Amino acid sequence: MISLKSLAASPDVQLRNLGWDWMLGQDTLPYLANEVVLVTPAEADAYYEAANELFEMFIAAGQHVIDQNRFAELGIPANLVELIKLSWDDDRNIHLYGRFDIAGGIDGQPIKLIEFNADTATCLPETAVVQYAHLRANGFDESHQFNAVFETLTGQFEELLALNPDLQPTLLLSAMRDFPEDDANVALLGEAAREAGFEVEFDFIDSVEFSDEEGIFWQNPKNGQFEKLDFWFKLIPWEAIAEDEPELVEILTDLVRKRLALILNPAYTLLFQSKYILKILWELYPNHPLLLEVETKPLVNKVCVEKVLFGREGANVRILNTDGSEWQAVDGDYGDYPKIYQEYVEFPKDSTGHSYQAGVFYAGEACGLGFRRGGLILDNGAGFVGHVVE
Repeated sequence: MISLKSLAASPDVQLRNLGWDWMLGQDTLPYLANEVVLVTPAEADAYYEAANELFEMFIAAGQHVIDQNRFAELGIPANLVELIKLSWDDDRNIHLYGRFDIAGGIDGQPIKLIEFNADTATCLPETAVVQYAHLRANGFDESHQFNAVFETLTGQFEELLALNPDLQPTLLLSAMRDFPEDDANVALLGEAAREAGFEVEFDFIDSVEFSDEEGIFWQNPKNGQFEKLDFWFKLIPWEAIAEDEPELVEILTDLVRKRLALILNPAYTLLFQSKYILKILWELYPNHPLLLEVETKPLVNKVCVEKVLFGREGANVRILNTDGSEWQAVDGDYGDYPKIYQEYVEFPKDSTGHSYQAGVFYAGEACGLGFRRGGLILDNGAGFVGHVVE
């Protein structure tokens, strides 16, 4: 059973005191509950250790896919394979950050990997800043939270600068228009990059200029001039770029090959993003205590979860009973992708029956914890709940 603690003071004033007024928008604060999940120090340590071990397993699984040329099984678009290999083989292309979605870890329930949001993970502002401000507003210090997300992201940007001295410390952050939640996530990344020493600009993807001979350009609204930036972070899924903008994939491949730009997250993170990697992990680490069984067809005599390879936010997820009948389902726009079937595990619940899924951020190491709260299938209507370590 999930134990909750009510916190009386909202984080609004604390956020203003921290200078993070931009976090007070309608697309972040409403997701924050007035109560927090109580986590023991041992449970917080277990989440930290699990995420670190899982990332090493994902690295091994990614190398296996490349060595065995299993890209097609993962649903990787063929036009991305070269760029994936280029970025994988060059250690300067570090994975900036991602989020492990995890079942269990509370009240004696074992930790089990649900999936890894390795490419375009969100919930950054809620996890890194809002729940921290909520903590401080109620008289707790940082020792009462597993949350070093902002500091660790800053360290990742510092590492990028150290590994890439031949590139200018200029970063362009891009998202798609009309997704304010994405804008908040990108804004936090920009703050961390500035702390690390980057010059940071933002532009929507449809306004960015790409040249395979010169690089990536942003138009300065002050003077109308196009300026080259050497690092580009895109909160746009790699598979969407590959499917919708194949010419852009060719340009980006040339840019990476010629060292005209470094792209975040690197293309190889699509290996981790594909749900098929969960099957690869089960092949490489059968019956590992952190993993659930995954196959390409419904599991025999087991309740299982049907997932599309590149679904997001719970879309196109179905829970199937042991006889294959549907228990619960969520519609979505990703139904044309191939599917995998993962052993079902029950999420921890509170006294009202809400389910809780832990999200552990990873940025070179595990660095922060938050919880999403909802029903059996956590979709884009799920709320965010912070935590206190006691």
